[in-house]
This record gives sequence, structure tokens and C-alpha cells, in this order.
Amino acid sequence: MKTSIFLVFLFIAVTMAKDKSVDVTHKVYFDVSSGGKNLGTIVIGLFGKVVPKTVSNFVGFAGEGYQGKKYEGSRFHRVIREFMIQGGDVVAKDGSGSLTITGEKYFDDENFDLKHTGPGILSMANAGKNTNGCQFFITTVATPWLDGHHVVFGKVLQGMNVVNAIENVKTTTEDKPITDVIISRSVVEKVNEKLQVKMD
Repeated sequence: MKTSIFLVFLFIAVTMAKDKSVDVTHKVYFDVSSGGKNLGTIVIGLFGKVVPKTVSNFVGFAGEGYQGKKYEGSRFHRVIREFMIQGGDVVAKDGSGSLTITGEKYFDDENFDLKHTGPGILSMANAGKNTNGCQFFITTVATPWLDGHHVVFGKVLQGMNVVNAIENVKTTTEDKPITDVIISRSVVEKVNEKLQVKMD
């Protein structure tokens, strides 16, 4: 009897974990272009209730930026097929720069509550523990080995075809796109209605 009850609770726990939904507090729209061609728009939902500091930092750069430095006009500087696309270096444009919306170089890892469960996960790029800045990446597959090391704070709502198009551009041996992939326009929208995203 005890075994049966345990199995029921285990089943419920696993089901709830699979069906985990997260509230979206903001949407960010990235229009992306490469070589003068419009690739389309990536719409990202942000999870400001789970990681408010991380989302605030991202929203800042997706909007007005800090002293003229913002995502609009920046590049996706690192692309690895069947892994992720990385961008957001508003300082050096090549992946070597870091800046927070408050002007500091880094801010601490907020938490690792959300996981890299599949394609379209938005997460903070870093250079190790507590080195979050302006850079981010979007997964194109599940990347569970990143759990506990990178802070997940959003998910692509629309435009995975654009993410996949970026994923498949020609790159150098250092994973840099041969033709620049640019965020040509960035818009932030606060979400007032109830909107949830499944993380499975």
C-alpha cells in the first residue's frame, strides 16, 4: 500500500515537472538581418517573476540601453549548429565585452531555478560563476549540461525559424558568422495579461 501511494506521488511529481509553466512578464522583439537581407523577427518571452534582476538587465539593453550601448545594432557573434546562437556584446561586438545596465561589468547569478529543457531557451552567457553582463544565448537543442551554470530567463515564443536560420549561417573555424548577423531593431513590450510558457 505504501509503495502504491509513493508511486502515485512520484507520477504526479514527474507530471508536474514536465508540465511546468512560467509566467511571461515581458516580450522582446528582435528584427534580424544579414547581408542586407531581413531574416525575420524573434519574439522572446521573459520570466521576470523568477529572475527579476536578470530580466531587468536584458530589458534595459533591449530598450534604451546604457550610455548608447544597446542590443539594437549588435551582432550574433557566435553560432554553433545543434547547440546555440550567442549575441548581446554591446561593448566590443565580438564576445569579449561585458556590461550591465547599471554600468558595472558583471552581476551575480540570480538563481538556477529554470533549466535548459529544449530549443528556444534564452540564457545568460558568462565567463564563469557570477560573471553575467550583456551577453546571452538562445539554444537550438536541449542543453542540460548548462543547468546550474547559466541563468535561464526566457524562451522564444515565435520565430524559431529565424533562430534556426541564424544557426545555419556559414561560420569561421571560430564559430563567427562570415556575414554579420545583426539585431536591426529591438522592441520591448510589458505583458499585462496572463501569459504562461511551458518549459518542457
